[in-house]
Amino acid sequence: MANSPTTLKRGIQRWDLVFLIINSVIGAGIFALPAKVFALSGVYSILAFVVCALVMAVLILVFAEVSSRFEQTGGPYLYVHTAFGPIPAFIIGWLLMLTRLFSYATLINLMVLYLSFFSESFNQPEVRIAIIIFITALITYFNWIGVKNTARVSNVLTVAKLFPLAIFIIVGLFYIDFDLMKGQPVPTLKDFSASTLLLVFAFGGFEAGLVNSGEIVNPRKNLPFGLLTAAGVIAGFYILIQIVSIGTLPDLATSEKPLADAASVFMGWYGGLFITVGAVISILGTLNVQILSGSRLPFALSQEDQLPKLFGKIHPRFATPYISILFFSALVASVAIVWGFMSSLAVSVISRLILYALVCASLIKLRKTNPEGDFFKIPLGNYFAIAGIGATLWLLSGTKSEEIWDTILWTALGLVIFGIHHFAKKFSKQ
Repeated sequence: MANSPTTLKRGIQRWDLVFLIINSVIGAGIFALPAKVFALSGVYSILAFVVCALVMAVLILVFAEVSSRFEQTGGPYLYVHTAFGPIPAFIIGWLLMLTRLFSYATLINLMVLYLSFFSESFNQPEVRIAIIIFITALITYFNWIGVKNTARVSNVLTVAKLFPLAIFIIVGLFYIDFDLMKGQPVPTLKDFSASTLLLVFAFGGFEAGLVNSGEIVNPRKNLPFGLLTAAGVIAGFYILIQIVSIGTLPDLATSEKPLADAASVFMGWYGGLFITVGAVISILGTLNVQILSGSRLPFALSQEDQLPKLFGKIHPRFATPYISILFFSALVASVAIVWGFMSSLAVSVISRLILYALVCASLIKLRKTNPEGDFFKIPLGNYFAIAGIGATLWLLSGTKSEEIWDTILWTALGLVIFGIHHFAKKFSKQ
């Protein structure tokens, strides 16, 4: 073992990163949320998409600057650790794990729902569990054998997911019935806020690509480029998809598979099949990124001595954090089996918003403590950070109290684990 690697390999190139971020954001959300958002805000859901895109643009600019200051693995966890110290950083690391855990559970359960297009047998509990275990094991294998292999899989899946969405938009634009967009009541502020909050799940996830900074080539330059390029592509796709969905599917508000149902309207049964296959591929791509980024979090926490050193072990052949990968994969599979779609969605969105607010606060602190350096700097950065904090607080105001309590309880569990680890560490030194 004398020649075993002690650091992770930098195998993620600039365009790999763009595809990785697109893959981590465009997942199951856009295949389900157009109907749920339309049920709340009607045709004004298009405006909700625009508002959420603007909010995410502010946050992405903040992340672009903060991420360009760092080259190690850890992403937002590392940013907060540098700005505010170990305890806030552990909370962020834990929240990042929660977003990955519950996003994975949400996505893989929705994938099973889309598979029911082919056969109702996919709704059987034992079939659902078997699919979750098989898919998780397959993705774990690709993550185990090296980050370059994972990046190649991500690139293929990104192109495969964008192609059917592009066909859906291009063909659907010719079939829009503009009467479906007329005469709808203006939603209440509460419903509009709830719509925008739901869309955080569809637009969120860009932070997943940042966790792997220690495996990205020239992260100081490539991270801002990857974030901003991917954001433009994603916003364009999402807004056009919602316009086509509203203009082609009269029963959009009650649809469980809105894109497949809309495609069936203007392209027939084969159109629905085409979009269903696209949805499954899209979700697979995002699941791959969830494990790629999520499995690096126990590794990053162990590097800062906030979790046992066991999670920091690197595979002697593949240079991957294999113990961390196995642990995280087993955890996500367990959570996915126990939790369903909507229950997982709420915890994921709330955790993500808290994370965004703390990274915005980190930008303000880092500009004070380290104002100069070789990093990407946005004009009026502090104002963008304040706007980002304000936007996340506005979105959090639309959540339900029981959802907040679920997130608090999960965070408390993390702090208990943190306390036990530090107590055990002190006890072992005595």
